[in-house]
Amino acid sequence: MLTDPSLPIVGRRLRSDADWWRLRGLLSELGALTPPGFAWNVRRLDGRRFSTVNPVSLPAVQLWETRDGRLVAAICDESPGEAHLQVHPGFRVVEPELIGWAEHALSEPAGDATRHRLELPVGENDELRLGLLRERGYEETPSCGATYRLLLGRRASPRRRLYGGYVLRNTQPTDPLDCRQIAGLLNAAFSRTFHTPEEYATFARLAPSFRADLDLVAVAPDGTFAAYVGASYDEAGRRGILEPVCTAPGHRRRGLARALIEEGLCRLEARGAVDAVVETGSGAAANALYAGLGFTESYRATTWRRVW
Repeated sequence: MLTDPSLPIVGRRLRSDADWWRLRGLLSELGALTPPGFAWNVRRLDGRRFSTVNPVSLPAVQLWETRDGRLVAAICDESPGEAHLQVHPGFRVVEPELIGWAEHALSEPAGDATRHRLELPVGENDELRLGLLRERGYEETPSCGATYRLLLGRRASPRRRLYGGYVLRNTQPTDPLDCRQIAGLLNAAFSRTFHTPEEYATFARLAPSFRADLDLVAVAPDGTFAAYVGASYDEAGRRGILEPVCTAPGHRRRGLARALIEEGLCRLEARGAVDAVVETGSGAAANALYAGLGFTESYRATTWRRVW
């Protein structure tokens, strides 16, 4: 329900850097009010803007504000035909309007020019949003993901050693070779082709959540990057965010990612983080790794799709 139903809520486009910073503030606020995963974390928002060819341009985001200028909701897009709702829990009455706007503005053609498709992720226990989607003809898809969370400050802080000649160090985003190696590792680990050295260098230079001392790699004896963990820090929410976490195919099952995560968690604790989160899919190996480190699942979402 609305905190104050007398305040109308009006939607408009994000149109300035000030708006973008306000949206970042809303995401930090939602991180404290809702389960991790209910809304985007600030690292994901930074990635949406700064992992692009033209980071100066603002991402296509729709904002909803109360009459007195309080930002209470937003819709972010990440891929064609997707909508990601960011809503203050006290203002969820606006969600039908958000979904309707997304259907109009963010849907993509479904096979031909007469049909449209839109997908939205929704928590498996979010009965309010699930009910809205069912009423509008959405159907659940097999696609799902989960957010894992670890409380810091209540555990031992081990620093696992690397063996076999591997060395743990910080990345050097100003070094072109490091940038090329990071891009190659991301492409190999996630079976992609679109990561570039320029993408990484731009994110490291401009993204507010990037922390050089939290950006860690395991270097193989031949000098190549074998594993990578980028840890970000949301100071407003005192939250650590692990993104990405990956190991090159030829270096897996050697404890490299685990060692990098443990080192990153120690450094996050030293900065004052009270918890750390990581978003993951349904991969058994990755989820077993996080569980073994003490992370517990805090939020599971599935993707719902409407074709009309």
